[in-house]
Amino acid sequence: MRRERKVKIIATIGPSSSSREKIKALFEAGVDTFRINMSHSSHELLSELVGIIRSVERDIKRPIGILADLQGPKLRVGAFKNEKVALQQGAEFTLDTHENEGDETRVHLPHPEIFNAVKKGHRLLLDDGKVRLRCLENNEKSIITQIEVGTHLSSRKGVSLPDSELPVGALTDKDRSDLNAALAEKVDWVALSFVQRPEDIAEARKIARGRVGVMTKVEKPQAVNRLPEIIELSDAIMVARGDLGVEMPLEAVPGIQKRITRAARRAGKPVIIATQMLESMISAPAPTRAEVSDVANAVFEGADAVMLSAESAVGDFAIEAVETMDRVAREVERDPNYANIMHAQRTEPQATGADAISAAARQIAETLNLAAICCFTSSGSTGLRASRERPNTPIIALSPIPETARRLALVWGLHCVISDDATSLDDMVDKACSIALSEGLARIGQRIIISAGVPLGTPGATNMLRVAFVGTDGMSSL
Repeated sequence: MRRERKVKIIATIGPSSSSREKIKALFEAGVDTFRINMSHSSHELLSELVGIIRSVERDIKRPIGILADLQGPKLRVGAFKNEKVALQQGAEFTLDTHENEGDETRVHLPHPEIFNAVKKGHRLLLDDGKVRLRCLENNEKSIITQIEVGTHLSSRKGVSLPDSELPVGALTDKDRSDLNAALAEKVDWVALSFVQRPEDIAEARKIARGRVGVMTKVEKPQAVNRLPEIIELSDAIMVARGDLGVEMPLEAVPGIQKRITRAARRAGKPVIIATQMLESMISAPAPTRAEVSDVANAVFEGADAVMLSAESAVGDFAIEAVETMDRVAREVERDPNYANIMHAQRTEPQATGADAISAAARQIAETLNLAAICCFTSSGSTGLRASRERPNTPIIALSPIPETARRLALVWGLHCVISDDATSLDDMVDKACSIALSEGLARIGQRIIISAGVPLGTPGATNMLRVAFVGTDGMSSL
């Protein structure tokens, strides 16, 4: 089974999609990587879902990626006496350290770190931005604010601080526990929520020790402001437009999305576009025209993957949502403008032998109209470099390590195959030709190009190209 598109699809598993039958149907509809949201999943449920996905993987004999999305720090106000209060625009409202129930004038804020971070003039956004407060005074026990937007506020609603950098890391005690559970289950990626600074990523990398890909969700202004450092430390980037649209002006989000996508592509890091892509399909069998345009725009930008959240987790039309996303992506990639955009946005290779080899493989493949680019990759770096070139030619990523093939399942254009390691250059050519033929990416008599690192199995040492004919009885190379 191979996809007829290069962009990948990530779908969130939830109550609507957690059975084995539904997970298999979602994969067959087009899902390449499954997301497990740790905000709503226990360690027992995580283990159960990973077991189901691996069982489906064995049945279909295709590597499937698994992403565990960590909750991150959740900031919430305390409780109100009557569960809900009416707010008067322009009035003062206080958030304080007193634990008694709140009213129309004040509420408990059980987060001491906020009192150390908020300054006069800073905004506090409550309930996903439905209530906006402006700090008038902070004496580190009470934050006195003015109500700028909002009429009602309920108990335990979330707090966002777009102007304040909290002196705490992105990993809570729950996140550390969830990360260790994800590592024990051998998931392929973990996503970090509410990252503010590069140091937040460094802590997760120290715990992971290379056993899992670390994906940073860019959803705070502080992360946008330090984007180059964030990308450098991350294995992948997610444009998490939900919270990004709360903490930053909505009209700024499309431009930020393009900026993040292009920066990640230049760095050769996978980039995922997420949140509300087909939101109406939670309850409707067909998307809006605007949603189709949103998905298409992400594909035109060359994103590695597009993601479904509530649409597949709790929606009534999870499979239809995946099928819709698949159809939109295939149609975009057939559009004449798509190839032109990929070519125009192509990044110059970095001054390394591995980058030069990958760029040359793409150029040779397109000049000679080769059937496929086959890259042998043990660490995944050769596959990432091949994808970074965004070639018109299909890419086959061959790896003897299942974890590498699964991790690459969300990378643009890679058709991942788990294969025995080659024992020699001739064996490598034979394997590449045989797999290209059996996977339906090349026909007898066509040519492919092969990239690898020599000595074979050396991680990150892409230094060889070979053009070969796909034959019937043994393979002859040029």
